[in-house]
Amino acid sequence: MEARLFALQRLTAMVMAPFVFTHVGLIIYAVRGGLTAGEVLSRTQGNWVWIAFYGLFAISVAVHVPIGVRNILIEWLRLGRSAASLVSLVFGAALLYLGLRAVAAVGGLMP
Repeated sequence: MEARLFALQRLTAMVMAPFVFTHVGLIIYAVRGGLTAGEVLSRTQGNWVWIAFYGLFAISVAVHVPIGVRNILIEWLRLGRSAASLVSLVFGAALLYLGLRAVAAVGGLMP
């Protein structure tokens, strides 16, 4: 199982890299262009490309981060593997929920 988690974390890191670079680039573009939050939201509302982009970004983060948290809980806090796995699973579920909720809000899918 450890080898699979290691591979999954590396795979999600490769998936996340273009998302991170694009996201940071967009932030720089928006700030330098003087865009307001309202103007940014007007461009993302109902745009399925951005909804898909940030949805996949949120999913990859929700898989990647809990694996690292699990390792920290095991190595630094000396938590048992099953307890660390449970804490990480709950943390990952929370990240997934909050991330997809944010995507829905920014994409205009929430009332």
